[in-house]
Amino acid sequence: MHHLLHTGRLSLGYTYQTVRHKCCSSFSKMMRAVCVDVPGGPENLLLRTVPRPEPKDGEVLIKVHATALNRADLLQRRGLYPPPPGESDIIGLEVAGTVDTLGPGVKRVWRPDDRVMALLCGGGYAEYVSVPEELLLPVPSDLPLCQAAAIPEAWLTAFQLLVFIAQVKEGEVVLVHAGASGVGTAAVQLVRLLGAVPVVTAGSPEKLKIAEELGAAAGFNYKEGGFAQRVQDFTGGKGANVILDCIGGSNWEQNVSSLAMDGRWVLYGTMGGRTVEGDLLGKLLSKRGHLLCSLLRSRSLQYKAELVQAFSSRALPYFSEKPVSLKPVIDSTFTLEDIAEAHRHMEANKNMGKIVVNVVPQNQETLS
Repeated sequence: MHHLLHTGRLSLGYTYQTVRHKCCSSFSKMMRAVCVDVPGGPENLLLRTVPRPEPKDGEVLIKVHATALNRADLLQRRGLYPPPPGESDIIGLEVAGTVDTLGPGVKRVWRPDDRVMALLCGGGYAEYVSVPEELLLPVPSDLPLCQAAAIPEAWLTAFQLLVFIAQVKEGEVVLVHAGASGVGTAAVQLVRLLGAVPVVTAGSPEKLKIAEELGAAAGFNYKEGGFAQRVQDFTGGKGANVILDCIGGSNWEQNVSSLAMDGRWVLYGTMGGRTVEGDLLGKLLSKRGHLLCSLLRSRSLQYKAELVQAFSSRALPYFSEKPVSLKPVIDSTFTLEDIAEAHRHMEANKNMGKIVVNVVPQNQETLS
């Protein structure tokens, strides 16, 4: 009898340990993430526990330390900019963190705890995200992860527009709208790196000051009248060779007036509306102007991989130079719990530079 009771205790103990192991294993594969059940305002952003993604063939699972906001996030939250088919429904286009797990078939020599940043199609507002290895970049050794999170989407967008689309040449004048935004602050610095001359528009003296401190040769407050004549005055009547435009409809006439002969007008957003009334084609034709449109999220993996490779070789080293030649501009930081407030801050157009969301508390982050 004693033997049977003893055996029973052992059996129960084994069962308890097995169940406990399964529960812990299951729990360990969960994560916190921001979800949107019903499109709408910032109050519809819900922080909950969801299954952790598993890295597929050629992917790397990242433990996210920080992510950053983009205008596309606001559109996706409102149901106006869905992720590409097959991509995560979780919002977030960029992260910085550490390598957690390598999926099968990964070719590069990534190691656990390597510090990385990544361009995403979605999934950034979470504790873990799985990313094709081609879209990973190493974080410069002296750059905190909370700052690195501000690089991938904004800087790769700006680099793509300037280098791949507009093909900016040394000495050209580049007009950058929203010069104090995430893409704008990146573009100003990259234009300087390319040997060209950046000029910007922005909506306040404070925003113009930031852009000028980063290297803008001139800045124009669009709330104080038209910018076209001021661009013409700055260029001696020649106009801007390149315009980076995230505004769209409301700016079209001034953009064409600002454009140099044979200039390139690069449209990558429509914050000022999508409709155009008037003689756009006739006026653009008279300038022999090029209207070039580009988005990044919907591009193929091969295109993005080539973009990441080009940026890594031509721009990324300058984040580590002494003195630092390139730097992400951080407006403010929030926690994942305060994600709704972060969205409200961007919607109010208050930010100058990037809005970063810390997933791991900064006091737990290390440079190494």
